[in-house]
This record gives sequence, C-alpha cells and structure tokens, in this order.
Amino acid sequence: MENLSNPCDIPVETKADMADIAASPRDPMEASFDVLLSAQAHAQRLDTLEGDVTEVKADVSALKSDNETIKSTMTKIATAAARPALAGGNSVADKSPETKSFVDGYLRSGRETELKSVSGAIASDGGYAVPREIDAVIGKTLAEISPIRALANVVQTGSAGYRKLVTTGGTPSGWVSETAGRPETDTPDFAEIAPPSGELYANPAASQAMLDDAAFDVESWLASEIAEEFARAEGAAFVSGSGVDQPRGFLNETVSDEVDGVRAFGTLQYVPSGAAGDFDALAEDRLIDLVHSLKSSYRQGAAFVMNSATLARIRKFKTSDGAFLWQPSLASGTPGTLLGYPVVEAEDMPDIAADSLSIAFGNFRAGYLIAERSATSILRDPFTNKPFVHFYATKRVGGQVMNSEAIKLMQFSAV
Repeated sequence: MENLSNPCDIPVETKADMADIAASPRDPMEASFDVLLSAQAHAQRLDTLEGDVTEVKADVSALKSDNETIKSTMTKIATAAARPALAGGNSVADKSPETKSFVDGYLRSGRETELKSVSGAIASDGGYAVPREIDAVIGKTLAEISPIRALANVVQTGSAGYRKLVTTGGTPSGWVSETAGRPETDTPDFAEIAPPSGELYANPAASQAMLDDAAFDVESWLASEIAEEFARAEGAAFVSGSGVDQPRGFLNETVSDEVDGVRAFGTLQYVPSGAAGDFDALAEDRLIDLVHSLKSSYRQGAAFVMNSATLARIRKFKTSDGAFLWQPSLASGTPGTLLGYPVVEAEDMPDIAADSLSIAFGNFRAGYLIAERSATSILRDPFTNKPFVHFYATKRVGGQVMNSEAIKLMQFSAV
C-alpha cells in the first residue's frame, strides 16, 4: 500500500512515469497528455484508498460501541443477581408457570384466565384447582398436624367416591407338592368398603394490602392456614364422625367384647378397664390385655391414641418396682412410649368417663382408610368482608374403618 502520510505528495510511480515520458522522443503535447492521464489514475486510486480507511475506522468505532453496550448489560445482570431476595420470594424462580400464574394472577390480583376450573359448567361455582406444588404443601402440613391422618392409610382419588373389596373369611391358598393336584380352597367372603365422605372447607382471609406486598409469601401463608383449618375439622371426624356428609370415625363403629373371628365384620373389640369411669387396681394388667388383644402381625407399627388428659393419668402409673409405665422419648419429634409402643395425642378422643372409649390401640395404617380427592379447590371472595379477601378452600374427604381386627379400644366399664 502507498504511503498516505501526506496525500499531496506525488507517488513515486507517478514521478517515474513522468521521467519516462520526458525522456521519450515523442511529441511534447502527447507526452504531456500521458502524464496528465497517469496523474488522474493515481489520484483516483488514492481517493479509493482513503475511502476504505474511513470505512474501516467507522466499523471499528461501531464495534467499540457494541462492546460497551454488552459490558453495561452484563454489569446490570450481575448486580441484580447479587441482590438479596425478598422474604418469601426466594423460590419464585423455581416454581412452575402454572403456580406463578395462580399465585400472582389469581390469589393476588383475582385474574381468572388460564386457571383450571373444578366445575365444567360454571367456573366460579366449583372454584379453581390448586396447582400440585401448593397442594403438596397442604398435604404435607396436614400429615404433620393431623394425628389420625399421620397414622392411617391415605389414598388419593380422582373422583368423589372410592370403593375397595376386602375378604372377610376363607383361605384362598394352600400347600401342595410339585406333582400333586390342586384341591379347591375355601371360598372367601367379600365386603365392600366405601368410606362416607363430605366436603371439608376452610375460609382464611387476608387484606388486599397484604396481597399487594411483594414480600408477603401468600403461597405459604395460604397453605398453612388451609391445612390448620382442615386438620381441626378432620381430626374430630376421623375419631367420632357420624358418617353423614363426613367421614365415619372409628369410635362411631359398633363395638363388642367378642374376640377376633367371632364378632361380626366391621365391629371393633373393646377391652374393659375394670371399673366404671376409671381404672381398677390392676391398671397395668388392663393395658397389657389391650395390647395383646391385637394380633401380633398388627402390633408391628401399632400405637396408642388418647387425649392429653388421659395421658396425664397414665404417665403417673408405676410398676411394682417403682418404674413408670410411660417412657419419654429420647429424640425430638418422636412420641413417648407406653409398654414399648408410641403414644399419639388426639384431643378429639373423649375424656375418661363411664363407658367411654377413651383409649385406642392398633395399627391404624391397616385398620383405618382415608380417601380424599386429590385436588383442592379455592374460590377467591373479595366482596363479602371488604377490605379483606377470603379464600374459600374445599376438598372432598372420606374415612372409615377397613379392618376391624387392626384397632382395639379400651372401654371404661366394669365388664
């Protein structure tokens, strides 16, 4: 490339051409014309080179500008990522779009677009189905604070009803040698278990100002409030529910002092305490009788269930050598034990009184069935109690004893 430090200088090539022309024996006019053409050609070439240099300089300037923009954007992103998250909002980025839409759109603002309606006819009649992430939080909290739910067998259903067939007798199996014939076994009898159910509802409220606050974790608050109200209602139903538009509690089943294999299917066995409305002098023996009235196969995983007043009396019982029957737990969150079995406090169990069924002992996972529709629905109500917004949550839950041999009761009676 030519040296362009001084564009006014005549290029070396042009000077050489002029010298050659001057030395030529041609006509002076013709030689002058050739010199002029050569100078014009070199001038055009010089203009082209100068244009190329200007274009390169513009491209470099544009690249520098783009680089500065990228650096500025990256700095803003890094600064935003380094900021501490608002309280209650640290998991928003991990939530599904469905949950974000439900929490930010419906719960906070009342928008009803892109929500799953429970009712296929009129959306507002059935409420809106809670996303799985929130429903899982409600279920986990329920299991932690509802005593019978934590012990029982819980099944999730997609419809309002649930049915199960159980055998009530017969032995549909047998032993034979490899080549022997297969004789006919006893024919079992079947009974259908269809837990009575009803709508369980809760109606927590929050002010609109709370919902508008970005730092307020509306999802956790709502799940906790719903679970606590559900736990209070179902705790009573699983123990003593009537079975009419609600679960049938295990204390509402027919009871008898007949042993297993003799009493009717669905009837629970009770063991008398030895005195009306109290323990007799052999309280320890009565409790041991209660434990061993349960088949050994069910004692694995069995637990005592009673309220705190009954437990307070039992904690004072001592053996003949002065040892307490009740033993405290050595680990936090683990219940104490009575005769080696955990004791679960359920305040809905009755106090000790004449003929009361105040103590239950059994394997509730084998003995009591809770069937619930998996989806919880919520209807947002900002009009009934302004300026508060109510969240009317409903869930269909049923319950019933499914194996009357797996649960035993103590009745405070003489016989």
